[in-house]
Amino acid sequence: MKLILNLVPRTWLIQLSILFRPLIKLYFIGNRFTDPIDGSSYRKFLPYGYQELRKNALCPGTLSLERHRLLWLYLERETSFLDDSIKVLHVAPEQVFYKKFKSFSHWDYTTTDLFSPLADVKADLCDLPFKSNTYDLILCNHVLEHIPNDEKAIKEIYRILKPGGTAILQVPLDKNRNTTFEENSIVDPKERAKIFGQYDHVRIYGKDYYDRLISTGFEATAVDFINTLSENEQEKFGLPKDERIPVVKKS
Repeated sequence: MKLILNLVPRTWLIQLSILFRPLIKLYFIGNRFTDPIDGSSYRKFLPYGYQELRKNALCPGTLSLERHRLLWLYLERETSFLDDSIKVLHVAPEQVFYKKFKSFSHWDYTTTDLFSPLADVKADLCDLPFKSNTYDLILCNHVLEHIPNDEKAIKEIYRILKPGGTAILQVPLDKNRNTTFEENSIVDPKERAKIFGQYDHVRIYGKDYYDRLISTGFEATAVDFINTLSENEQEKFGLPKDERIPVVKKS
């Protein structure tokens, strides 16, 4: 699994997964685990990870990960976004959300990424071609750890978000670290994977991640949604333990 993830380009993985997903979904059908995003159930979720495989992480039918399922449940149960008529920007759109969100006739939904075949607009997150104060909701999940100048990227997100708007900016965060670690001199992919956990990551965020968001002008909250769910739900949906959802608002 790790060898495939490291060697096959991301755009190829997306195309291959679209092609074979229906067959994979049929093979793993069952009733032990459920993906809340589409309600499909499976006899098992698959292990997933670059450095260390996490158990029950990857849904074989939808390709959702723990964080995707947690985010969906948060949006569904704690917000009105899924029902609101809003203008939404989705950065580096995850396949599990893409078809679902595209079907929302009440959303004005745009996707953007430099390389993804799912992107409506090919753009650099540090230099977005959108007008200021445009979007009600911005989804940008597990992207900033790939961006060398994350400060500039966060400022761009702030710029194009409407006053009163919300952005959800998930990143892999080491809760045992007070300070974010980054070292630009590390360029070898194998060394990056060893130090940062993935070959295309450029930093390990610590608890000061929220300070970075606040310094841009956002109001930032680490939403402890996971602990509102029962242990049975956490197990059934294959959710991450102790995960917080970074939700920011533009005053």
